[in-house]
Amino acid sequence: MTSVSQVINIETLRKPSDSAKWTGSVSLDVSLIKNKNDIFRVANKAHVQFNDKTNVLLFVNDVNVQKIEGNSLVNRGTHHLRYNRKISPNTKWEAFAQSQYDAVSEIDFRGLLGTGPRFKLSEHENYKFYLGTLIMYEYEKAANVVQDRIQRDIRASVYLSFSVYPTETISLISTTYYQPKVDLLSDYRFSSNTSFLFKILEDLAFKMNFDYYYDAVPVSSNIPRTQYELTNGLIYVF
Repeated sequence: MTSVSQVINIETLRKPSDSAKWTGSVSLDVSLIKNKNDIFRVANKAHVQFNDKTNVLLFVNDVNVQKIEGNSLVNRGTHHLRYNRKISPNTKWEAFAQSQYDAVSEIDFRGLLGTGPRFKLSEHENYKFYLGTLIMYEYEKAANVVQDRIQRDIRASVYLSFSVYPTETISLISTTYYQPKVDLLSDYRFSSNTSFLFKILEDLAFKMNFDYYYDAVPVSSNIPRTQYELTNGLIYVF
């Protein structure tokens, strides 16, 4: 099991349209991870959203500090900005920019720019399904362990998401992504993120999160193609 940071599940952060234009949250996770090393991680995430029912602007900042074998530090960070505009009752147009780094995955820098439509597949407020079909440009620079490895690719990004709210205090949100290179379909990434939230207080909830990630062509042979991570923590929403 190793760190999984290549894909952000935006569905866990979207807030429905209501009278509040500005919303946000802060969360804290504590994880014990086993991969090539024993890793203890403390991670926090913050996001802010503006929503006026036609336009949605979402910013996410996710930074982690990790200890490996009790001494070495590993830094990981992701910064994501996304804009949605409603063009029909069931269709929105999305555009996003993302930057990230991940020492465990040997990524010194990865930058993404993407855009495309997002379709609402269901009308029930307690059971929501969405399909996104985007195209994105990717710039990736590997860490120093892989000399002079810089890639510039065009990838498709197709995702299917569902949100289930069986009660007022319980929610289950899951998104699955498929991201192949448009000129080489055998070079693809497949990932899934599932989050279970249980409300403890009005603005405080317990969160369980599971990430699964598969990269057919990782940065180097030292990186496993399959990665997964299970975390538990608390999230405060304001």
